[in-house]
Amino acid sequence: MNSGPAETNPAENANSGFIEKPEKPYVSRAGLKLAAALDAFGCDPTGWTCADFGSNVGGFVDCLLRRGASKIYAIDTGYGVLAWALRRDPRVIVMERTNAMFADLPEPVDLVTIDVAWTPQTRILPNAARHLKPSGCIISLIKPHYEADKSHKSHKSDKSPLDHGILPPELAEATLQTVRSQIHDLGLSVEQVIESPIVGSGGNREYLALIRPPS
Repeated sequence: MNSGPAETNPAENANSGFIEKPEKPYVSRAGLKLAAALDAFGCDPTGWTCADFGSNVGGFVDCLLRRGASKIYAIDTGYGVLAWALRRDPRVIVMERTNAMFADLPEPVDLVTIDVAWTPQTRILPNAARHLKPSGCIISLIKPHYEADKSHKSHKSDKSPLDHGILPPELAEATLQTVRSQIHDLGLSVEQVIESPIVGSGGNREYLALIRPPS
C-alpha cells in the first residue's frame, strides 16, 4: 500500500485548477492533497486521534501533525519507508509491515485517512469504518486509474482503459461515480468530493472524498 510517493507532476496550465509547481512543505506531495481536502471539508484535526492507511513516506501523516493531530497510527505494508522526522515524533505510532485492510487498532479514532494504490476502496473502507469513533470520519484518496473497470477499453488497447498509463478524463469521472455507488452499497455516506489539486502518477486525475458511517 502506498501513500504519498514522490510523483512526477507534469506542468499544468494555471487556469486548470491544478498546482503547476507546488511548494514542498511536507515530506511528500501527498500532504498537499490532504491539506486541500481538510480545508474544503472544513475538518480541523486539532487534538484528534487519527489513523493513516497506506502511510508510505508520510505525506498525510506530516499534514495531520502540522494541523495539530495529537496521535496518528501510521500503517503501511512497507518497512523503513516512513520519513525519519515523522518516525521520531512521539505523536506517531509506526505500524510497519501491516496490511491496513486487516489492521487492528487499540482504540477508536476521530479520522482515518487513506492513500493506497491497487487496493480498491471497497476493500479498504470497511476496516477504516470499523475503527471510527461515533462522530468520526474518513478522508480517502480515490484513484480512478486503479479502480477503472477493464470493460472501459482504451481506443489504443483492447485490455485496459488506460492510454499510456493515463485514464481519460471522461472515464475518470465515470469511474468516480461508480466508486461512489460502491461506497454507498457498503452502508457508508460520501458527503463531499473534491478533485485533487495535484495530479497523480503520470498525470492521472484523483479525488478526495469525505466519508462517514450512517448516523
